[in-house]
Amino acid sequence: MTQPESLNEAPEFSLVLGGPLFDFFRRAYLSGHTLEFAWRRVMVIAGVAWLPLLFLALIGGDAIGGPLQIPFLYDIEAQVRFLIALPILIVAEVIVHSRLVPMVRRFVERRLIVYEDMTKFHAAIDSATRIRNSLTVELTLLLLVYTLGLWVWRSEIATGSSSWYAKPEGTALHLTLAGYWYAFVSIPIFQFMLVRWYLRFFIWSQFLWRVSKLNLRLIATHPDRAAGIGFLGQSAYAFGPILFAQGTMLAGLIANQVLYGGENLMAFKMELAGLVALMIFLVYSPLLSFNPSLSRVKREGLRAYGRLGSRYVEAFEEKWIRGATPNDEELLGSADIQSLTDLGNSFAVVQEMRVVPFSLKDLIRLAAITAAPLLPLTLTIFSLEELVTRVIKILF
Repeated sequence: MTQPESLNEAPEFSLVLGGPLFDFFRRAYLSGHTLEFAWRRVMVIAGVAWLPLLFLALIGGDAIGGPLQIPFLYDIEAQVRFLIALPILIVAEVIVHSRLVPMVRRFVERRLIVYEDMTKFHAAIDSATRIRNSLTVELTLLLLVYTLGLWVWRSEIATGSSSWYAKPEGTALHLTLAGYWYAFVSIPIFQFMLVRWYLRFFIWSQFLWRVSKLNLRLIATHPDRAAGIGFLGQSAYAFGPILFAQGTMLAGLIANQVLYGGENLMAFKMELAGLVALMIFLVYSPLLSFNPSLSRVKREGLRAYGRLGSRYVEAFEEKWIRGATPNDEELLGSADIQSLTDLGNSFAVVQEMRVVPFSLKDLIRLAAITAAPLLPLTLTIFSLEELVTRVIKILF
């Protein structure tokens, strides 16, 4: 294959299809070459994180009752973390792979990259691939999980009251047998899978930033209202499951505080707003790097179509309004009228062009996905009948 053919070929880049852990899963028959056997990974990883906790809690008599404030099976935060959020983080790899691989190819398929910058485009992919496949990076994540991650869990998340995983004695918190597995196996597994997603957010952000600096072939009149890169706004939906998983984690933490700590749900409205804002910023901030190019294209488009429109309407008015109507040409059915309409439509498209490759509707949808897991908690404020009545009033 010659170099020009190689450069013009649509690249195959996956944000999740690689790395030391992915290679381990393949050797362990927990994944195929394209992330097959997702439910097998869910059963094994979630099983290692959750089943020993149940077994050890049963042995210690901390599973369903006793003098504890929060027995294991009543710990909503733990159940949500390992039985809902963790499986979602695993299955999300398949969704992200299937959605983002075509997104990267579209830069080449739609001829958005000029030939002179194709080498830089492939260099951006190579850079992202090196980070994704780096053993050093994943070992660093593991180190962070067992240092900073455990400290954050112990100081900010772990309850100070008597529970299935720890018994407080004065200012100290003594772990139970289940608590040791929870603190040194289950929590690190979950945190590693989560921070690995944050690494992928960073890789995706770096890739998009480098692409935004290329000489892109953007067209102001493109019908997607984003000069031809409106498809990037749809890429954010690939990360919807991760945002939903984050929402379920917050819902679990709040549920424990409301049901066992006597807190009111409305006391956590700032936490909810903060989570939604952070997740939206995390997903959409990489797309803001295209704002300078889109703004420039829109300004140039308005100037160009403004000049063209002025020349056309001046000639149109001179011919049909001020001048004598041509004897051999009828106004009815004249192509001049249709051309004037088409020019107006083109100018309107340029005016409506967005300077970011996403819309307000996209932001609202992902915000709703993030906040959706907290909806069941409203039953702590309203009865089911009251909640249904309020929803009906809103809808109708």
